[in-house]
Amino acid sequence: MSTALTIPCPHCNSLNRIPSQRLADGPNCGRCKKPLLLDQPFELNQGNFASQIKGDLPLLVDVWASWCGPCQAFAPTFQQAARAFVGRCRLAKLDSEAHPQLAAQLGIRSIPSLIVFKNGQELTRQSGAMALPQLNNWLQQQGI
Repeated sequence: MSTALTIPCPHCNSLNRIPSQRLADGPNCGRCKKPLLLDQPFELNQGNFASQIKGDLPLLVDVWASWCGPCQAFAPTFQQAARAFVGRCRLAKLDSEAHPQLAAQLGIRSIPSLIVFKNGQELTRQSGAMALPQLNNWLQQQGI
């Protein structure tokens, strides 16, 4: 028997229950019918933050700003990670310049910062950019 996972829709924020063995099937949202698991990061903001951190599938958030050189250098790696981690972890980007209140709420002191959420709770965070193999190792150390 498979475990059902609760996954927030990155498009409409509704919660969906998906059997874990169906993650590889590319499930769609029961409400808006759009894909639940994306192969690219989605935008995180004050309006969808509370909904998106819920769920059983971890959410990896890249907190960045357009003026930040290391953030810009890390962006392609984060894009690659989104493709590599489909079904294992969801990825989102939070523009700290466009959403300073949320960045402050999260206690962001340096960027880029990576934060992992699961079931509404912060699991861990890491400051600084890293290569894809390092990111993969870091996530594996967190049990992701």
